[in-house]
Amino acid sequence: MTRPRILIAATPTPNGDLHVGHLAGPYLVGDIYARYLRAAGAPVTWTTITDDSQTYVVASAARKGTSPARLAAASTAAIERTLRGLAIELTRGTEQLLPPVDARYREAVTEFVAALHAAGRLRERTVRLPYAEQSGRHLYDGLLTGGCPACGAGSNGGACEDCGTPNNYDELRDPRSTLDPQEPVSIREERILVLPMEEYRAELEAHFAEVTPRWRPHPKQLIEQLLSRPLPDIPVTVPGGWGVPAPFAPTAGQIVYPWVEAMPASMYATWWANGQDPALPYDHYWRAEQGAELVFLHGFDNTYHWGLLDLVLLLAHGDRYIRPSANVVNEFYELEHAKFSTSRNHLIRGTELIEEGVPRDVLRFHLALTLPERARTNFTRAELALLTDRQLIAPWRELGDALDAALAGHDGAPLPVSAAAQARVAALAAELRASFEPGAFSVARAAARLSEHLAELREQAAAGTEPGDLLAGLRALLAWSAPILVDTAEAARAAGIDLGLTAGPVPDKIAPFRLPRLPVGPTGFAATPIEASTEAPIEASFEASVNAKAPVEALVQEKDDRS
Repeated sequence: MTRPRILIAATPTPNGDLHVGHLAGPYLVGDIYARYLRAAGAPVTWTTITDDSQTYVVASAARKGTSPARLAAASTAAIERTLRGLAIELTRGTEQLLPPVDARYREAVTEFVAALHAAGRLRERTVRLPYAEQSGRHLYDGLLTGGCPACGAGSNGGACEDCGTPNNYDELRDPRSTLDPQEPVSIREERILVLPMEEYRAELEAHFAEVTPRWRPHPKQLIEQLLSRPLPDIPVTVPGGWGVPAPFAPTAGQIVYPWVEAMPASMYATWWANGQDPALPYDHYWRAEQGAELVFLHGFDNTYHWGLLDLVLLLAHGDRYIRPSANVVNEFYELEHAKFSTSRNHLIRGTELIEEGVPRDVLRFHLALTLPERARTNFTRAELALLTDRQLIAPWRELGDALDAALAGHDGAPLPVSAAAQARVAALAAELRASFEPGAFSVARAAARLSEHLAELREQAAAGTEPGDLLAGLRALLAWSAPILVDTAEAARAAGIDLGLTAGPVPDKIAPFRLPRLPVGPTGFAATPIEASTEAPIEASFEASVNAKAPVEALVQEKDDRS
């Protein structure tokens, strides 16, 4: 029996919409992977949940002149629209893609950390925290900025985006408030609860010895660097008022450190995506006895959190939970050779491109082909048009025309497939299947190979290849591109074409079919976008949602705006 798979994308922070840089990372990759696994017959849960408790929500809300609850609600709605617009198929069969951050969610977080406390895993520590004197706010993570103690680059608290190195408490150089860089900042001692990462060194080293051969070089190098030095304590509680209240008497009035929520949040999201059975505990599907295989998908800047911190949180529960068998880590996707930046308005949202007339199959293909798997890559509108026309749109159109000509006058009877064509299809399947194995996982390589196969089929058609052999290659093209070209795949299924990827011999006969046309106009992008919104433009509707009155019940516990 095939083991069930749980795919978890890094939890998006609801302080704004998703841009193309976000989409080209864990969200599109996870969606393509989940669709591949389903086509191959594997049971899959593919999910994530918004990270509402993050201080970045607090900081962005303050800058926008709204409350964290209003911003989180509006951002979650915008994120859902964007995911749906790109056909990111989280939580199949439900109208809602993202689980609600509700009372049941908060119960899950509380249960998770309370179990660690009851097991004696947490320790009290006195730590030094930056403190904004005038606003009376403890500064950490998104509320704090300064120089990375490892590489010197500008960094927020928690971990450096550039080098990935963690920084806790008072480790940033020249600490300042992100809300008011001129506000005086002092250092205050606070008593908090921590989880000592160093106590799990032996288990960590054993785990990474097993799994990091399947990691990409850059994040693997960071993990090795972190393990080569004393490991930091994980804050479990921190002073603050936005987040889940910490249920411990020694730290009354504090909240659960937002990064600690990721594991119970992901467990809760998995439970929610599987039907929200009230008879099952929130962590049911992550229990070791369920035997699921767990995969995390995230960016390099989250390697410390999703690669190390979250693993320790699982290890601290003993043998209760599964552990990730792989971390699929992407690098930065740049826009015009500079980082996507919401604050500088240097960004493009996926929904913007769709509304401009870029079909989502074309956009998904381009992002899959150019996404930053092992090094930074770059997005431009010009390359989107050029590459997709050269490597997808034009050859697909020409191949469809050639097939129509080859089948003209055919009576519809099954056509023979030669042994040579069967061997070519089997070799293609083996090559593409290897692109989805943990050690060599590469959506970009799969997309490139499909583009090559499309070009090969066009050449075969031009050379007068027998129609049965051509159809066998085309059927493989449609089946293997289905996780990327979702609307084209839907048209193929509607026409009765089998797109399953289960292993088996290539048939020696094939029923004729027509190649479904890509959802584009005759010379490029469609004039009418697919599923264009009838609502106001995304940015306008998002801002309106942020400024609207929030419901009485906030999505997460909110005492005040201080954290």
